[in-house]
Amino acid sequence: MITPVLLCGGSGTRLWPLSRKSYPKQFAALIGDNTLFQASATRLSGPDFAAPMVLTNADFRFIVTEQLAEAGIDPAAILIEPEGRNTAPAVLAAALWLEKTDPDALMLVAPSDHVVPDAAAFRAAVQAGTSAAEAGQLVTFGIKPTHAETGYGYLELSEDPGDFTARPLALSRFVEKPDAARAQEMLTAGNYLWNAGIFLFSVAAILKAFRAHAPDLVAPVQAAVEQGKPDLGFLRLAPEPWAKADDISIDYAVMEHADNLSVVPFAAGWSDLGGWDAVWRETGPDARGVALSGPATALDCDDTLLRSEDDALEVVGIGLKNIITVAMPDAVLVADASRAQDVKQAVAALKAKQAKQAESFPKDHRPWGWFESLVIGERFQVKRIVVHPGAALSLQSHHHRSEHWIVVEGTAKVTVDDDVKLVTENQSVYIPLGAVHRMENPGKVPMVLIEVQTGTYLGEDDIIRYEDVYSRD
Repeated sequence: MITPVLLCGGSGTRLWPLSRKSYPKQFAALIGDNTLFQASATRLSGPDFAAPMVLTNADFRFIVTEQLAEAGIDPAAILIEPEGRNTAPAVLAAALWLEKTDPDALMLVAPSDHVVPDAAAFRAAVQAGTSAAEAGQLVTFGIKPTHAETGYGYLELSEDPGDFTARPLALSRFVEKPDAARAQEMLTAGNYLWNAGIFLFSVAAILKAFRAHAPDLVAPVQAAVEQGKPDLGFLRLAPEPWAKADDISIDYAVMEHADNLSVVPFAAGWSDLGGWDAVWRETGPDARGVALSGPATALDCDDTLLRSEDDALEVVGIGLKNIITVAMPDAVLVADASRAQDVKQAVAALKAKQAKQAESFPKDHRPWGWFESLVIGERFQVKRIVVHPGAALSLQSHHHRSEHWIVVEGTAKVTVDDDVKLVTENQSVYIPLGAVHRMENPGKVPMVLIEVQTGTYLGEDDIIRYEDVYSRD
């Protein structure tokens, strides 16, 4: 049995405005109906795979559990990183956790934001690498290049890949992201693969490699695992030792120094969706190179992506060539397709001017559901709030605002001081300033309400929590 280890802590700024720090691309349905994270977890499930491990940060822990539940997948463990330290500490923490629970396991380490259209072919490639991994090799997976890409690192093979049939081949070295001329040279040479950042190895082999090539990482990461604290089904790694671990990728820490490397070629299609140009390719442009998503219309356009993420917002392009347009309720991106990799510069510019759109998503996802602001005035705010079945907000009060709740779907169980009652569709309840209150969804369908806040201060930090099932401060 192979244990998938899914890494999902990245921010994906090159896919702004859909991907933001508060809700990055792995949790979005960029291609198809499932999110990238759900597609990755589903792809790495089946009779040959054990339940997955997930490494993420505290902000995403409930999104992870919610999306896994929607996909019908029960994880073996979810490890919470106190802060991002790159892939080497994350992989080491997963290996140390598995050493205690399943020391003979094979680990398949994979980012959770990749697109692999042919899941069966990928699972076959993983099976092709198991014999090498069981023999103590550190197996990576290399993608057959389709063009001279400068956004990926490369893997140089020691032998001719032939028809790129999936089987373990000798790996000569890792190659950094090249410039355009060097990328074209490697594409022509034929013995270079894109580095997908996907690895297969035994727990024993990778721990031996860390102890040999990155010994300074072992003590702090081991302490972070051993001192980690269970919390609502998660394992929170201990923050103090974790902070002492180097911020370094597994490529730099281990792979570039190891001499027991193999690579399995994969030629059935792959993308890390590293920019909107990649999304354009994966969306399936028509004969004129036009790719549409959501309510979008193109007239006399060529090589253009038009994408709307709001059912009420129609995007129309006329006479466009090589243009990327992505519309959200609070932000619109319009870019030349050749500048797709520069979107992260736009995010940096927005951060510099303190625009909330740089990092904050229009929908604020919480462990109990989500909310979005519909109207904001000087002394009032209107929100739509969606509460999952069986979920409850914290018991709380506010210093500076009162609230009026109108239930529009489902039934709410409402607590206001000592009064507890059910509020059904088209009914409302008033929450005076300072009242201790809570809303719950006792039903089996999502509960939706409109909240009208009035007061002198409407910030999310005007809250005193008395009880919270999600262990928030």
